[in-house]
Amino acid sequence: MTLAYFDKINELLEQGQPFVTVTIVDTAGSVPQDVGAKMIVDAGGRLFGTVGGGKVESRAIKEAQAMLLEADGNMPTAGIGNRTKFCSWNLQKDIGMTCGGSVSVYFEAQNWTRWQIVIFGAGHCAAALIPLLSKLDCSITCVDHRPEWLEKIPPSPRLKKIQVCEYVDYVAHLAPGNFVLLMTMGHSTDKPILLEIFKRYAAGLAIFPYLGVIGSKAKAHRLHMDIVEAGFEDKYPFFCPIGLPIGGNDPSEIAISVAAQLLEERDKLYVSEK
Repeated sequence: MTLAYFDKINELLEQGQPFVTVTIVDTAGSVPQDVGAKMIVDAGGRLFGTVGGGKVESRAIKEAQAMLLEADGNMPTAGIGNRTKFCSWNLQKDIGMTCGGSVSVYFEAQNWTRWQIVIFGAGHCAAALIPLLSKLDCSITCVDHRPEWLEKIPPSPRLKKIQVCEYVDYVAHLAPGNFVLLMTMGHSTDKPILLEIFKRYAAGLAIFPYLGVIGSKAKAHRLHMDIVEAGFEDKYPFFCPIGLPIGGNDPSEIAISVAAQLLEERDKLYVSEK
């Protein structure tokens, strides 16, 4: 059981599939399974192992799936969940079983990250940035309408590639905790995405913790004019230019400066939550 269990974990880690390991760490009285019993759960339910079957296992599966839902980039609560959870249940009072015992269960989410980054555009700068980010504890989504550009970006368990008809089609799928980067071909394609995001803001939806548009100070000035001309209040924050003021205009150097800024803003956010 133990070797097969860890083989399954390694398989899921390599696939980049989010899952939760469930382990019974303590028991008292009459219980359906011993200390050390293990189970693996994904969004669809139990994948491997058991912590006793019946009602206690059903409760454990629900707890594990709730952790994964909190981490799902499409959920309203995305990014606010915890990687670990510890539960102690009296089997009669809490679970509704006739057993008079109790169990303590430890949950740990794997392939799970609070830091979810969405990049619009699969061009040269995005292609340089994504491999850097793929080495960090984050989940990346790259959105483009050009399959040939998406295919050029090396695959990674941390990367999801989304092909759309129009960039703005994906704005509705953004979750409140997403870090959002607009790195498309130019102003004519970045502008509609930014205005669609401002439409969300004007409707009272959450402001993204990071929103950036690649470009110069001149482009930033133009974007602020576009926002006002579109009838929105120019009061919502976004970065343009993006990246720390280091390096030159080579895509690799731009990627380093942008990755550094993303780390800086991530740390500000997570420290403020503690």
